[in-house]
Amino acid sequence: MAPSPNKHASTSSAAPVKPGAFPDAHHDHTKCVRTALARAEQICTTRGVRLTDIRRQVFELVWQSHNPVGAYDVLEQLNTKTRKAQPPTVYRALEFLLAQGLIHRIESLNAYIGCAVPEMDHAGQFLICRDCGMAAELVDSRIDAAIGKGAQAVGFSIEHPTVELEGVCAHCRKMAFDHE
Repeated sequence: MAPSPNKHASTSSAAPVKPGAFPDAHHDHTKCVRTALARAEQICTTRGVRLTDIRRQVFELVWQSHNPVGAYDVLEQLNTKTRKAQPPTVYRALEFLLAQGLIHRIESLNAYIGCAVPEMDHAGQFLICRDCGMAAELVDSRIDAAIGKGAQAVGFSIEHPTVELEGVCAHCRKMAFDHE
């Protein structure tokens, strides 16, 4: 089995990766979801783990937008599409997807979002728009390094490195400015 993505080792690149920038008006979300699903299937095959039908459905529901989605929202949507699923089924699927690094949990929202770079072992860094609810993932090893250095200086051992920043995305700022 592959190393656990939840250990979140820092990436080796010094420059930030901008994989999950907020989508613009030209964003093809259907293609976005298809690409994410194809990558997830390939990662699972490579790791020798199964992306079962229910896991695939939960994955697609998490990826249905760039807004974080709660487990009970996933359950509700799953139940409108298929048989009557129970909460443990959804939570097991979410746990699998988290363990494989295919999705992230945004702690402050108690919600999940698709991982922009599942092939890469990394910590979660998220920009969350308080107006539209959309979230974008950053992957910047410099942030990881600064947090690690600060923690090490005080003898702290980080077990779950997640950075969540709330603010306003460019689109919502523009909309607010246009309405002034």
